[in-house]
Amino acid sequence: MTLPPYATTGERIWHYAFVGLCLAVLFFLIAPVLIIVPLSFNNEPYFSFTTGMLKLDPKAYSLKWYWDILDNGTTGRFEAWSWGWLGDVWEHAQWVKAFRNSIFVGFFATLIATTLGTIAALGLSSPHMPYRTAITSLLISPMIVPVIISATGAFFFLVKIGLVKTYTGLILVHAILGIPFVVITVTATLTGFDRNLIRAAESLGARWHTTFFKVIMPLIMPGMISGALFAFVTSFDEVVAVLFLADIEQRTIPRQMWSGIREQISPTILAVATILVAISIAMLTTIELLRRRAERQRGVTPA
Repeated sequence: MTLPPYATTGERIWHYAFVGLCLAVLFFLIAPVLIIVPLSFNNEPYFSFTTGMLKLDPKAYSLKWYWDILDNGTTGRFEAWSWGWLGDVWEHAQWVKAFRNSIFVGFFATLIATTLGTIAALGLSSPHMPYRTAITSLLISPMIVPVIISATGAFFFLVKIGLVKTYTGLILVHAILGIPFVVITVTATLTGFDRNLIRAAESLGARWHTTFFKVIMPLIMPGMISGALFAFVTSFDEVVAVLFLADIEQRTIPRQMWSGIREQISPTILAVATILVAISIAMLTTIELLRRRAERQRGVTPA
């Protein structure tokens, strides 16, 4: 953003000071990521830059920690990249099992959160909905309440119904934590929704399911996908609820990283963190593209 030619000296000083402050805050937030990525290629089992790395010596860099993601926990009886080795990795590699659990729990938690959150957002968008403010506050409360409190309450509840240390209980809790994101994004999409389209479909004899899938859903799809991605990231990144509710068989990536830091400090954690950063960047890029698509559909110039 450029300053107008009539800006005073004080306004120019404030503008450049504000830009510098924003850049400093941005660097403070991104600096840990900038450090983690090169350290994941360290040839030595350290969490710091070696002399060779600082001198950009090729021998100081290695992919051994990325390989350890596939090799850690395997039996070692098969040749690399053979079918037997792939099966061994799938069944016994600790990080691969954690990835499987994270994807499995995240997928079903996202499916439940997106379905329930979309239904709730549709109801809350109706002008005839009573107590909308109170219900909205209740639905987004998992975002406000500390996760440890939610996890503790979920633990005592799931104990009574026998779902502690099960995939079902873990999926339900992750779905609850993801519902607020779906409600917020879909509700934001519905603010520009023309309800006359629903009346037109009903006047032409369309049933409720036809109206939803043919009229409403195509228009709110960007909000649904954005909410689903946020819900998936929330589930994929959750560690507190997993510590309370999961058994060793339900260990997810954050839980595995937590255990790795406490039990055996290895740069493999940095390699996994780098992969997660790449996944997060891809998801955020997707969300931004969907946001711009939604704005174009509403006739708004993307910001």
